[in-house]
Amino acid sequence: MSGNQEPILVKEESVVGIPTPLLKLKSWQWWVLVSINIFFLIGGQAASVLLGRFYYDQGGNSKWMATLVQTAAFPILYIPLLLLPSSSSSAESSETSCSLKYIVLIYVLLGVIIAGDNMLYSVGLLYLSASTYSLICATQLAFNAVFSYFINAQKFTALILNSVVLLSFSAALIALNDDADTPSGVSRSKYIVGFVCTLAASALYSLLLSLMQFSFEKILKRETFSVVLEMQIYTSLVATCVSVIGLFASGEWRTLHGEMEGYHKGQASYVLTLVWTAVTWQVCSVGVVGLIFLVTSLFSNVISTLSLAVTPLAALVVFRDKMSGVKIMAMLIALWGFASYVYQNHVDDLKVRRARQQAQAGRVEPPC
Repeated sequence: MSGNQEPILVKEESVVGIPTPLLKLKSWQWWVLVSINIFFLIGGQAASVLLGRFYYDQGGNSKWMATLVQTAAFPILYIPLLLLPSSSSSAESSETSCSLKYIVLIYVLLGVIIAGDNMLYSVGLLYLSASTYSLICATQLAFNAVFSYFINAQKFTALILNSVVLLSFSAALIALNDDADTPSGVSRSKYIVGFVCTLAASALYSLLLSLMQFSFEKILKRETFSVVLEMQIYTSLVATCVSVIGLFASGEWRTLHGEMEGYHKGQASYVLTLVWTAVTWQVCSVGVVGLIFLVTSLFSNVISTLSLAVTPLAALVVFRDKMSGVKIMAMLIALWGFASYVYQNHVDDLKVRRARQQAQAGRVEPPC
């Protein structure tokens, strides 16, 4: 691939629309940005899930605290935001940007959704093993394919449908697994609650990704990486405020001191676990929003599904999670569904590149 080629995997409408900063990037530069965000997403998600399970295993029991740490570290994102150069076309930015009240409304709405979604994930992780939790989260891709179709006008091809069906089968296998490994002290009824909460969280998360992509394309209309960081910072601020309110309204704040004193690995480990969980969640979130900005919400969710190859295996090593035959089969089916979408994305890329080449050839004037 030539270094002067345009990046692939970008949205097809960008080819015929107004040029954006992304289209000015060389192919290798675009791939570097995408690769960095993929690393952030996969590494951050795997680490945060393992740390969250570690928190519960070592004596942590506050669902609202587990929810709070998923967004509480957002102030660290001000560092890269301050290092980014300010936009030189402020006039253009003011013309294309929506009014402040709409921006605030977007951040508040998305922030509340994030808080509710994080709470569902916290309940799911409390009652499920890390590997089972991760496999259920794979249904995000199926949900996002549906939401992207209705909200983002994403094409719904046979391969995408195949991916949705396979991921649904994978989740069904986990749900019907009578020999499911659960954390100690978790009954079958609590396992079902954890399954339902994680499944609901996956659906809500997929809706959130599609709404973010819609906000970038139709409302905010600013294509700089600073808007990605601003989106993450201010929605996390709202979600953190909601989580703090929930922590105090539920009365769980009264148990935190005793929880820290009774933590199996000691008080210092308790604090470090919460701190690093908060940091890794923010790293993951930057990767998620960055891939929405660079590619699409569906692609971002597909990369999240790659945690199937990372988190369950890491949980097998760290927590000695069981890898039953049913769980292995569910993983293989989910990976098959993932491969179906990747191939469809490859086919779409070829079409986009061919359209660009034809458009460029049409703009070349014939020799005199």
